[in-house]
Amino acid sequence: MLCVGTDSRGCRGPSLTRRTWDGLIGALRSVIVDILEDYTGAVVPGGPAQRRALATLTVTKISVGPMDNNAYLLTCPDTGEALLIDAANEADRLMDLLGHGPDRPDLRTIVTTHRHADHWQALGALAGATGARTVAHPIDAPQLPVPPDRLVDHGDTVAVGHVRLDVIHLRGHTPGSIALLHRDADGTPHLFTGDALFPGGPGRTTNPADFTSLMDDLTSRVFDQLPDETWFYPGHGNDSTLGAERPHLDEWRARGW
Repeated sequence: MLCVGTDSRGCRGPSLTRRTWDGLIGALRSVIVDILEDYTGAVVPGGPAQRRALATLTVTKISVGPMDNNAYLLTCPDTGEALLIDAANEADRLMDLLGHGPDRPDLRTIVTTHRHADHWQALGALAGATGARTVAHPIDAPQLPVPPDRLVDHGDTVAVGHVRLDVIHLRGHTPGSIALLHRDADGTPHLFTGDALFPGGPGRTTNPADFTSLMDDLTSRVFDQLPDETWFYPGHGNDSTLGAERPHLDEWRARGW
């Protein structure tokens, strides 16, 4: 018998026979995803994914689900190991993004940037189908459908093959929101921000204290630490750079959102 998800016994959900499990995996491999190599960062639900090759990492971006969530597949070309940021929705499309041939990336890790449900609808299915270890911040972990295999905090690192990603805790959108920073060999930082930072402003907060907390963390832990050429990848919508957003920090504070 096999288990998927989580129940009161700590098992990952209902027990499944091998035949049922094989049928589930087959169902997750039924959708074709086109991948464009001309990366702009503009993807739409149901549309093709986009892939860019950095010096030491390959980034593939896809939009999934009714809330236009971005999921990011990071692959180390030297080892073939992969990490997924936010198994947000449409497990079948995310499995197809991995591919099904013998040379497909080996998904070792799934990082959930925060506890909001639109960012983990496919987490149980993907973790169960691939055996990938799940990662999240301890504050947001209790709200996830799968207990994380590893808890991380500000200053920790997460590996994908030979590449190390720095964990940045950005408090405000949720108490346990995290971003992942890749410092590429060409000198350009790449930052995966979840819902903490978007083109045009910080992520949504529900009260002034949370807004101030998020703005303080974005200022001290992101904008004060990283250069203008830093490319960032949000949890919804298009990418941007810190240089494009930096002139608006005072405006964001003044408007309160």
